[in-house]
Amino acid sequence: MSAQPAAPSAAEPMTQRQILEALSGLLLVLFVAMISGTVVSVALPQIIGALNGSQSQYTWVVTASLLASTASTPIWGKLADLFNKKLLLQIAIVIFMVSSLACGFAQNTGQLIAFRALQGLGMGALQILAQVVIAAMISPKERGRYNGYLGAVMAVATVGGPLLGGFIADTSWLGWRWCFFIAVPFTVAAFALLAKTLHLPTVRRTDVSIDYWGAALIAAGVSVLLIWVTFVGNSFDWLSWQTAAMVGGGVVLLALAALVESRVREPVVPLHVVRRRDPALAILASLAVGMAMFGGAVFLGQYFQIGRGYGPTAAGLLTIPMMVGVLFSSTISGRMVSRSGQTKPYILVGLVVLLAGFAGLSTIDHQTSLVLVSLYMLAVGVGVGMSMQNLVLVIQNTVPLREIGAASGAITFFRSLGGTVGVSVLGAILANRVATSISEGLAKAGIPVTGSQAGRSLNIAALPEPIKGIVRAAYGDATGHIFLVSAGIGVVGLIAAAFLRPATLRDSLDLPEPAGEAAEQEVAGKA
Repeated sequence: MSAQPAAPSAAEPMTQRQILEALSGLLLVLFVAMISGTVVSVALPQIIGALNGSQSQYTWVVTASLLASTASTPIWGKLADLFNKKLLLQIAIVIFMVSSLACGFAQNTGQLIAFRALQGLGMGALQILAQVVIAAMISPKERGRYNGYLGAVMAVATVGGPLLGGFIADTSWLGWRWCFFIAVPFTVAAFALLAKTLHLPTVRRTDVSIDYWGAALIAAGVSVLLIWVTFVGNSFDWLSWQTAAMVGGGVVLLALAALVESRVREPVVPLHVVRRRDPALAILASLAVGMAMFGGAVFLGQYFQIGRGYGPTAAGLLTIPMMVGVLFSSTISGRMVSRSGQTKPYILVGLVVLLAGFAGLSTIDHQTSLVLVSLYMLAVGVGVGMSMQNLVLVIQNTVPLREIGAASGAITFFRSLGGTVGVSVLGAILANRVATSISEGLAKAGIPVTGSQAGRSLNIAALPEPIKGIVRAAYGDATGHIFLVSAGIGVVGLIAAAFLRPATLRDSLDLPEPAGEAAEQEVAGKA
């Protein structure tokens, strides 16, 4: 009897003070997840060089964490609908902390790739669970204002991360391993802060059903296709039995995943949500944003260090324009969305600016003015900041509170999938283009070394001076080609956003129950 009065109080809206107290821990969680990627990104050329890794391994150090994060995101989102959200967050923090330590102690690129995959499990959980908890506390319309804080924290992490990573990599008494160790104190602080500030009702359900088969099939299908993208054109031809086996196998696995998702009681990717027009269009647009977010961070750092010859700290400073664009555009557009209740105009403007930034970056080479490169990066940052969180709001506005975890997990899954595929595809394009350019450069210089041998290792400092210049020019010139592909995908995202229906964000936490559905339930109960 005593439990009955608790339900209304649990449903009461939280005060702004309570929300901000809880947000402090959630924002630190997001900061931890974001900074782990940005600290490493600018130091990655030096890390792979120190471990004598190749361009393919460089790509897979990033892809491994993105793939694990992508595949696990829907599961974490579904678990958040079934279990205690606070406990799940704390478990994710522990996973992330242990894997970060393991990455710091890696002795070769194989170990680093494996530990980064484990770290991706924690990263995916932290990012989606923070969004789910915020959605459970704040209505969609008010969420735009708080998403501004979210965007600001993410921008601080993305601006400060490269600078911190560059400083660590350039400091002899620290070394690149501290790019991973640095996350540990943040995770400890986040764990303690959440224990004190986050208080959510505990969900206790006996009819728990988790779609492990669907999640496994999705992960396997995506993994097979990404492995194919990495090796096609180098290890085997585009038209070969390996291509047929990998592409055919990946498509079959994903088709089986779709079949499983359509039949299970609790799918990790709710097809009834993603089949609707607006969520489907928002997901398609998110693929483009995902490619912008991950592709830009990964390959621009490499461009500045290998293609232009700057050190890690300088490379971090040179990426600031993109992060500044994210910071200001996400904060300002978030407040304007809360004021107007409209998301589509900001998403459209953001994607147009994003496309313009990609188009500009597609023209760069190893001699392009840094002023122009900075302007193009600023445009990409503004586009990401205006569109990323607002696309999440589009989906969250269309589903009831009981499905907010699965719906948020779905759009985060597809956005991360876009980033994962983007990094793999762009990395493969970059590797092939670089190999061709190095071969041509060596032939012109009369140096009897094949392009694959010269460009196999990213330890540029160990190369002879004439070869070093050829390799730098090859990377600088090839970077523009990968952003031309990004611009093409940006066009698809813009077209998808243009067909979104104009909608006003709701003020309530939950959707009102349809009258027809309530009547059907009443009739069913009497029967």
